[in-house]
Amino acid sequence: MTDRKSPWGKGDDAHGEGDTPPQDGTPGEENAPDRDPPAQRPGSDGPKKPEGPRNPWLPPAGEPRRPPSIEDIFRARTGKGGGNGGGTGNGGNPLLGGRGPNLRLPPRPDGKSWWPLGIAAVVLLWLGGSTMHRLAPQEQGVVTTFGAYSRTLGPGVSFTLPWPIQSVETRDVTSIQRETIPEGDGERLMLTGDQNLVNLNYLVRWNIKDLKLYTFQLADPDQTVREVAEAAMRAAIAEVGFNDAMGTGRATVEQNVRDRMQRVLDAYRSGVKIQGVEITKIDPPAKVVDAFKEVLAAQQKAQGDVNEAQGWAQKKLAAAQGEAAAFDKVYEQYKLAPEVTKRRMYYETMERVLGQNDKVIVEAPGTVPYLPLPAMRQTPPPAETRQGGQR
Repeated sequence: MTDRKSPWGKGDDAHGEGDTPPQDGTPGEENAPDRDPPAQRPGSDGPKKPEGPRNPWLPPAGEPRRPPSIEDIFRARTGKGGGNGGGTGNGGNPLLGGRGPNLRLPPRPDGKSWWPLGIAAVVLLWLGGSTMHRLAPQEQGVVTTFGAYSRTLGPGVSFTLPWPIQSVETRDVTSIQRETIPEGDGERLMLTGDQNLVNLNYLVRWNIKDLKLYTFQLADPDQTVREVAEAAMRAAIAEVGFNDAMGTGRATVEQNVRDRMQRVLDAYRSGVKIQGVEITKIDPPAKVVDAFKEVLAAQQKAQGDVNEAQGWAQKKLAAAQGEAAAFDKVYEQYKLAPEVTKRRMYYETMERVLGQNDKVIVEAPGTVPYLPLPAMRQTPPPAETRQGGQR
């Protein structure tokens, strides 16, 4: 047995001279596999020496094995005291089953912890954010205590109990809300009073007049406004004819819809005020729009002919009224001097009748009874006369 060497560089008889394998910083006996102690020979006083090289991880010969202590088990699970040193191994990584590094805040100058001050700062921020409320001039807030209505806050800074005891819901109550019906490019057909269909788009403007009623009275106030507007518009269109809805009756329809909506919403206690209704488009249905254009063109032509006839009638009437006025003036003069007026009328009539004749007969004594005046007008003057006239 003396010719065999120990794995530590010396024989078996060298044990006990300071050449034992190190125990600290290397896997010790707590991590060594379970092995049976060497068998003893019958009749021998001690354990039999191994015939081969000794396992360096086992305790020295003759030294009893000790089971791992509870401290060693916890040190191995937390990664402290292992080969990685200082708990930086897998036991210190939360992803590998460890509990992670131990984070601690540095102490205050007086040696106390910062945690109480941090908790107090968080509480103060929570109290300030949930108890003080600043509302804009156009806003109001509804305060609820454990979900029940408590009061309404106006513009400015207000204070309430902290959440969750009291909570505040703010809304803009002065801005005008707009509802376009129908949304997008959809077609909305309505029946007029003369059994015609029209495609109608309109706009409803409203705002909140009572925030408490608006918040708690209706489940969906915006949808309620749309449905009430639809019902009021159909009722108003059904009271007018097609031509009135397309033309001069539009303003009347808008006012009727606004009044109907306000009455219904007040009966619902909705807290909504209707500011106005505006019809943005009203056309015939898309399937009959071509025929409607032809009918409209025919109506416009007929109206043009009627206007032309009325203009001619007005012209003739004005001429007749002028002649009647002239006759009235002549009659007034006739009543003043009947003989003179008759003679003057006779002269004017003869002048108008005989002014176009080619023959003139004069019966006055001492004159030629016949004067060929037209021939004399047509006969050119003699050449000498023309020359003399030129000289």
